[in-house]
Amino acid sequence: MALKAECRCGGNTFLSKDDKKNYIIDVDGVVCEDICNCSPDLMNEALLNSDARDIINKWYDDGHTITFFTAREAEHEMLTRNWLLKNGFKYHTIIFGKPRGGNYHYIDDKNVRATRFNGKFGNFIKKHTTIEVFE
Repeated sequence: MALKAECRCGGNTFLSKDDKKNYIIDVDGVVCEDICNCSPDLMNEALLNSDARDIINKWYDDGHTITFFTAREAEHEMLTRNWLLKNGFKYHTIIFGKPRGGNYHYIDDKNVRATRFNGKFGNFIKKHTTIEVFE
């Protein structure tokens, strides 16, 4: 059964042109050191990943949509927003409450690309690999 491509939300929706991307970026372990939710007192002083800000801000300046998606809880919202501001990050929105545990398998009706962060930002390259798809 095909569903109609119609949005009924009426709210603010970030739509990207074909040449623009919606970057969805984790916070802990990607833009800063990995801080556990059980230690919110450390969040305000988390160490910045040295190249994250420049690359993410360039994507923002190039017209891409930047969304931070974090397992931090809603009660840590102001700590997180203040840390991003203090460290000079440009972004459009932030979503709290990402499921914990990893091994994510994202299912969507739109094109989805995923990049595993291995400690350093850089240029994207094209690479052929095996992925799981529906029959």
